[in-house]
Amino acid sequence: MSVYSQARAALRVAVLMVLVGLCDGGTVARSASPSQTDFQIVPWPDLTAYPAFNIPADIPAVKFAALAPVDTIPLPGLAAPAPGPFGMIAAHDGAMAAKWRGLQPAIQLEARILELCRVDGSICPPAAARFLAIVEDARARDGRARIGAINRAINLAVRPVNDMVQYQVADVWTTPLTTFASGAGDCEDYAIAKYVALREAGLPARDLRIVILHNRTNNEDHAVAAARIDGEWLILDNRHMMLMTDSQVGGMTPLVALDHEDGRVAVTVASAS
Repeated sequence: MSVYSQARAALRVAVLMVLVGLCDGGTVARSASPSQTDFQIVPWPDLTAYPAFNIPADIPAVKFAALAPVDTIPLPGLAAPAPGPFGMIAAHDGAMAAKWRGLQPAIQLEARILELCRVDGSICPPAAARFLAIVEDARARDGRARIGAINRAINLAVRPVNDMVQYQVADVWTTPLTTFASGAGDCEDYAIAKYVALREAGLPARDLRIVILHNRTNNEDHAVAAARIDGEWLILDNRHMMLMTDSQVGGMTPLVALDHEDGRVAVTVASAS
């Protein structure tokens, strides 16, 4: 068998593996309208690294993709997704993930506003200036001190107000600058502002989460931000100035963790030119 025949055979095996994974997970049966925007093209791992596929190292690299989350398609030698706070894997489906994903364009726009504020403070809106001051103060610190500074400063800067009181709507997720413009928000608004502030202060996205918990004491859901430092997940809660690790949080049942991913990934099968 020629080198290229071997490559084609290996590709067929790999595609079959992907399709089997999709069928087993029920993903194939899920319909999606063309207008949905929660799919993106991502590169597949270099299959020459997997001896089982018998792909010679001297052929062009091959790119793969699949209509399923990458972390649900097992390949030899690929580690499972790293657990986040409370041992949770971040959700990319469901109502909470959809809310988080829908907020991203506005968060990205605000990031641009913050960039302009850094260039010329005279054109910076007051809410952005207040938020940026917290970010820059935290950036000058390291480790837990950076995370603690953001938790404390945002807790003090925002007044707790129920969404129904503020917006006459049961549940509204707002961007940091919207929250700082009103000076008020509920638990998820605190959590979102802290998440973005930590990103702006230099923490990697892989070390940040928003977590929805269920408070068993009052039978209500509660949102917090979480940041990983030195291998531990610290919880930033608008009810406490003190940072706690996820293992120290009591009376709460974790429901959903949200990360920087904006949803399901999709891939196409294509040969490199």
